[in-house]
Amino acid sequence: MTENRMLLSRIAGMLYLIVIITGLFSLMYVPKNLFVYGNALETAQNISQKTGMFRISLASSVICYLAFTFLVIFLYQILRTVDIFVARVMVILALISVPVSFYNLINKYAILDLIKDNTSDLAQKSEKIMELLNNYDNGIFILTIFWGLWLLPFGFLIFRSGFYPKIIGVLLMVGCFGYLINFFGNTLFVDYQSVGVLQYLKLLPTVGEFSICFWLLVVGARKTKT
Repeated sequence: MTENRMLLSRIAGMLYLIVIITGLFSLMYVPKNLFVYGNALETAQNISQKTGMFRISLASSVICYLAFTFLVIFLYQILRTVDIFVARVMVILALISVPVSFYNLINKYAILDLIKDNTSDLAQKSEKIMELLNNYDNGIFILTIFWGLWLLPFGFLIFRSGFYPKIIGVLLMVGCFGYLINFFGNTLFVDYQSVGVLQYLKLLPTVGEFSICFWLLVVGARKTKT
């Protein structure tokens, strides 16, 4: 059982690493290099000139969501012995986000349709392109609810497991509230972005997820104490 759990942990760690790398590329690196919010024409020109990067970001997103799906399945196989009900809740909350994530990509594929002929009327299309990008970002914003919620049962299972460090479980559960506080803060308060604590709240999920990814991939699962 321990050897099987170790193998599953390493596979889960690899899948988690894929999720993190592809997620960072499509959600941070590409937007930083292509999108200029507040300047629709420059954004449209960047996407038109660097269509390859934009297409890679789409492929990266698909790989991210597929890897996340399999990650949750492997985590369920590892953690169901801890508490099968909580493990099922974890799976449900995690997998709800997958079809929504795929559907949200329609906005970016629509942008590809607008720029694929690379015509001279890019200026006329720029406002529509920015509208689609904003729709995509709003979709990502909604998804953060479920990206946060699944971390609560996940963190609880890690904490209770006995074969992963309790502190990582705590970090994951705290990360859940980081996502939720940011979501409701941005929803309820106009000037929430100006609050200094915002930057620290964004780090909470990152610390927990990077920690469990590293542990799964490098350490695996410890033997339970008898």
